[in-house]
Amino acid sequence: MATSPRILLVDDEPDLLDLMELTLVKMGLETDRAVSVAEAQARLRQTHYDLCLTDMRLTDGEGLDVIACASALALPVPVAVITAYGNAGNAVAALKAGAFDYLAKPVALDQLRTLVKSALTIPESAQVDDPTRELIGQSSVMQDIRARIAKLARTQAPVHIAGESGSGKELAARLIHRLGNRSGKSFVAVNCGAIPETLMESEFFGYRKGAFTGADADRDGFFQAANGGTLFLDEVADLPLSMQVKLLRVLQEKKVRKVGATAEEPIDVRIVSATHQDLSALVETGRFRQDLYYRLNVIDLVMPSLRDRAKDIPEMARFLLDKLGGADVELDRDAEKALCAYAFPGNVRELENTLERALALCEGRHINAADLNLVPALPAAGAAPGSKYPLQDYLDQMERTAILEALEQTRYNKTAAARLLGVTFRSLRYRLERLGIE
Repeated sequence: MATSPRILLVDDEPDLLDLMELTLVKMGLETDRAVSVAEAQARLRQTHYDLCLTDMRLTDGEGLDVIACASALALPVPVAVITAYGNAGNAVAALKAGAFDYLAKPVALDQLRTLVKSALTIPESAQVDDPTRELIGQSSVMQDIRARIAKLARTQAPVHIAGESGSGKELAARLIHRLGNRSGKSFVAVNCGAIPETLMESEFFGYRKGAFTGADADRDGFFQAANGGTLFLDEVADLPLSMQVKLLRVLQEKKVRKVGATAEEPIDVRIVSATHQDLSALVETGRFRQDLYYRLNVIDLVMPSLRDRAKDIPEMARFLLDKLGGADVELDRDAEKALCAYAFPGNVRELENTLERALALCEGRHINAADLNLVPALPAAGAAPGSKYPLQDYLDQMERTAILEALEQTRYNKTAAARLLGVTFRSLRYRLERLGIE
């Protein structure tokens, strides 16, 4: 006979413990209590729990200590934290430490029930058939990306994916969704730059019948369509400031109001965002709200450009040729060398287009360098050192040189180097990752 899931409740307020315990027992769950970090750690080591709910502030320590203990177990226990209302800093710290999700005080029982249901559906063996293999490449950077995606899938924290166009940001977002506890629900991808500003509110939040001319029936928006699942905001930097304010409120309150409605409705959506632009730089220039930036960028993931993992290109090319129907077509040695030498400013998307064109042009079952038609865009072999072509390589080299000089001047103090360069620390960290500077 299957036993009911067991949950550990950690709080030093007896009234809150009573309230949570009564709610969970009505759901058919078993509960244990702990009133301190030490007691919680002892219980976690002695008993297997399916979930732990802990306050962030306890008499002998913090909820972060409980998270650390639960994460270090042979069979890690998902942890959700309870934070004081409006204390987003604690929630962000907990999510970065590995917490599954968070609740704000006073605890809303409907949100508590939703969180618990989500937590208890976390797959225990998501890696048996590893979807991250769809990210082609055996380079160290891709191995790190696959491991990070698997880790991000276990939390409900908002994730921001940075990277150049065509580097696989949406694929990474879909993998985070598929590996997580929301995989059975909808994944809704939205290109924020493709929606007219006048339609954004109704598209995101839905509308009531009669809300405006042409609204002849109630309609759900992107948030309602993604309820219980994941909402992927692609090119989030293209959101106008007026929409950024409304999105921020939804993320804070976890509620949406349809256009023309008088009441808000609760929403349970995980947000994953992406852009090829530097969000921190947009914050500095006032084009992106700082408070929204911190809400979206709780955890970041930087997708590498194809030129930063050139050793993966032959394997990627083989995969794409098979996908394009060229399973019996081979790249000759010169073609492979040409692909590995090319900068690919359009990344994987450009590689796929190049191979599709080559398949149409090649004769027989072999693709040669001429079929690739890369010569105009190649960094010419005879080009003088410091050539400004291709432009992206030249700009990257200039940026790399400036950053290394700043680091040397500040004895590799990144905070001081960021100040010298006139950028934020987070912006510098992003640039270091993008350029592969250790």
